[in-house]
Amino acid sequence: MAVYTDVSPEELEAFLATYEIGRLRAFKGIAEGVENSNYLLQTEAGSFILTLYEKRVNPADLPFFIGLMEHLASRGIDCPQPVKNRAGAALGTLAGRPAAIATFLVGTSVRRPSAGHCAALGTALAGLHKAGADFTAFRRANALSVPGWRPLFEQAEARADTVAPGLAALIADELATLEPNWPTGLPAGVIHADLFPDNVFFTDGRLSGLIDFYFACNDLLAYDIAICLNAWCFEPDGAYNQTKGRALLAAYQAERPLEPAEIDALTLLCRGAALRFLLTRLVDWLNVPPGALVRPHDPKDYLRRLRFHRAVRNVRDYGIALAGSAA
Repeated sequence: MAVYTDVSPEELEAFLATYEIGRLRAFKGIAEGVENSNYLLQTEAGSFILTLYEKRVNPADLPFFIGLMEHLASRGIDCPQPVKNRAGAALGTLAGRPAAIATFLVGTSVRRPSAGHCAALGTALAGLHKAGADFTAFRRANALSVPGWRPLFEQAEARADTVAPGLAALIADELATLEPNWPTGLPAGVIHADLFPDNVFFTDGRLSGLIDFYFACNDLLAYDIAICLNAWCFEPDGAYNQTKGRALLAAYQAERPLEPAEIDALTLLCRGAALRFLLTRLVDWLNVPPGALVRPHDPKDYLRRLRFHRAVRNVRDYGIALAGSAA
């Protein structure tokens, strides 16, 4: 979440007048994240999240996101629900941007996940994948999968080495490896694709909700696991925490056992996930809009993760239990 587009009180009050959630009491921008403009709303009916869609979000994809959240909630997944206006529409226009209001989930995210948090995430991720298996009303390709990586690199290549010496050459080498060898034929379905700790809420130690579905898409399920291993199982010094990885993977597999081919592909999937976030963070780092209320993430964090994955020679290094192994 972030704020790129300012909204005046007068504009917002006019927008809210089309809803049945009462009059505006207060609103404030939310600085976390890097993609859309988000505001916390307080109205006579309670708390809500207002999102203005911009940057990488294609307005044509919004029905997918909204339909998916409604579908997942109907399958028991705790996630925000779009609020429809008096005309029955979940989408509107505010300050020249597509906009929507969603219910507010109670809970807090964790900045330093424990192995217990990682286990809870693994269970929730498998539940999301199973709940999304019959979501067929809409389909959305992953716009930030392999075909999208080289165009991102081309945006940043000329200045990449200002962030880290040799970065451009490393990314070029990684693309040359991943593009022809990316796994195919693995189980696929709806994935979240951005399930970082700040998108997972806990209440009294229990996982209480998942938010921010605006990268959700149809892709390899194991790729979603790779994204989560990258996001949850590395320490601030860049070291991979195998105990956290083992907890996440074991909890996931208790709900949806991985196929042997998914396990075999895990290292490549983790490399791809690290490269994807390295590239988007690199582009954002080099192109912060003037005056935006946004905190760009340091791409070097994902450079360290990518270097770890490039050195992995056995999937046991991630903490996954293999047949005949106690690892």
